Amino acid sequence: MTTASEPGHGRPDPSLSAIMSERRQLINLAYRLLGSLADAEDVVQETYARWYVMSPQQQEAIEVPGAWLTKVASHICFDLLGSARARRERYVGEWIPEPLPDRAGWINGQPDGTTADPADRVTLDESITMAFLVVLESMTPAERVALILHDVFCHSFAEVAEIVGRTPAACRQLASSARRRIRAAQDPATPAARQADIVRDFKQAWEAKDIDALIGLLDPDATVIADGGGLVSAVLRPIEGAEQVARYAVALAGWAPDMTILERTVNGQPGLVAQRDGVTVVVAAFAVAGDRIKHIWAVRNPEKIRPWTATRRRAEL
Repeated sequence: MTTASEPGHGRPDPSLSAIMSERRQLINLAYRLLGSLADAEDVVQETYARWYVMSPQQQEAIEVPGAWLTKVASHICFDLLGSARARRERYVGEWIPEPLPDRAGWINGQPDGTTADPADRVTLDESITMAFLVVLESMTPAERVALILHDVFCHSFAEVAEIVGRTPAACRQLASSARRRIRAAQDPATPAARQADIVRDFKQAWEAKDIDALIGLLDPDATVIADGGGLVSAVLRPIEGAEQVARYAVALAGWAPDMTILERTVNGQPGLVAQRDGVTVVVAAFAVAGDRIKHIWAVRNPEKIRPWTATRRRAEL
């Protein structure tokens, strides 16, 4: 990214602090819009690059720099969402949003263990759960931008209209359509403590290779979706039905008897991480409805789960 110092003076730009304070907000926005932390970080870098390529006079003419940065980042994300659809059609197998660990566990890989990774800037709430992000993937880019900017970040439809190139009234309809998709996919809320108990029971039954216990924890219509990205082996289509899901889990445990299963927070909710020799090989997110597991998203693509190994090493320090 372009340096923040003022050309020819070697002194820090006095506006740097105010500009950089927007970084967390921009990461939060871009991750929700794109479902990828790596892409979100690239978007934020590009946004700042566009700011610092301007002359000081151009910067001073912008009354609200934070609003300008948000608008630019949203534009970049909107453009990327269009090209992402084409890329994901060529993706090997199912595409799952990049899973986020608990913010407290992130490190940037530096020997001093400092926490500079962008994940610690992502606010974990209901709009960051894997179930929510998966529904977002079914939306058009315009619907996704309208919903996130208006409902999550409280921008007006007039502001949204400038991003997606529609009228404010059309953007209101886009957000309404997106909300209907969310409501149609939502299951009755299960308290977090109960979710954790159910996921823990699943872990124990998985480790014991107890098919009957697994079936008892799964909704009859439960599904598993795996994402290997063509880089590691993974089922290419969803596995459906409690018995099929249970047998798949037991088969995985049999193929990797040295696998260690750990309880972890995944996108703000109880999840599981599987490791071999201290290296994360699977990150699993769960959707629990009532007392049963309805969906499991198992991310195996090593490019998406590389930071989780750093999380584990940090925990062992």
